Parts: sequence; C-alpha cells; structure tokens
Amino acid sequence: MGRLTEVDPVTAAVVAAIAVGAAAGVQDTAAHAVKDAYVGLKSVISRKYRGVDVSGVERKPDSEAKKASLAEDLDDAGAAGDAELAAAAAALLEAARRHATQAVVGVDVDGLVAAALDIADVRSIGDGVRVTNSRIAGPASISGVRAGPVQPRHPGTARA
Repeated sequence: MGRLTEVDPVTAAVVAAIAVGAAAGVQDTAAHAVKDAYVGLKSVISRKYRGVDVSGVERKPDSEAKKASLAEDLDDAGAAGDAELAAAAAALLEAARRHATQAVVGVDVDGLVAAALDIADVRSIGDGVRVTNSRIAGPASISGVRAGPVQPRHPGTARA
C-alpha cells in the first residue's frame, strides 16, 4: 500500500490531519484552535485504536512512507468509516485551514457588495480564488483559474 489514494476516505483524512497538525504544532504561531483540534484527534486515536502510533508522522509530517504506514495501521485497526474519527480529522483540517499563517490565494475577496463580479486568468501556487462574506446582486463569473503547487520539472522531460 504505497499510496494514500488507495485507502478509505476516513483513513486518508486522518493521516492528512495528523500530518497537518504535526507540522502546525511545531510552529510557535499555531493557533490554539489548531493545537486543540490536534490534541482531540490524537485523543480519539489513542482511546479507540491503542495500537496505532502517530509518532512517525509527527516526526516527519512530509514523509509519504510514514503517512502510508499510519494509513495501513489505521486500516488494520478497523478505523475505516469511523464517524467520530472522521469528525475529529475534519475539525483539525478546518482549524488549520482557518488559521493558516501563510495561506497563498491568487484573488481573495472578503466583504464585497457589488452588482456583478468578473474574475479571469488567475494563477496561484495556493488557492486560486476565495470569495467570502460577499453579496453579488447580478452575474458572477470566475474563469481561467490555475491553482495549486507548481509541479517540479523532471530531468529529461521536455515541456512545450
């Protein structure tokens, strides 16, 4: 099982949340909400799945091998489909999203009140477009958005 895409959605969310929580937890600026949600998720895991050890991912949150190992341990422990575990993972991921200290957004609109909105041709290494707490009375169009991390070029691969 080398890829997280092959596991149960709950397990994948838990593994992602542990990695996010571990990475955020080492930062002095991590919000209390993130730290609290991380402690909550770890508490659910330790209470319900005593044999599952998250310390590998805590030490190396970017390690695909550690994440795959944790996913396998969660699957073996029967965590697939656990609603309480899924809720704890979702709470951590949401807290991390809300309190991300270095979120990158191509276009970030908050509190806009307008007759119309037209956003086009946005490139961002993070989120492409985020519109929150806004009211647009008429037509809204968002097009040509390219977002997400830039894929590294592989040696020997030609790009047009």
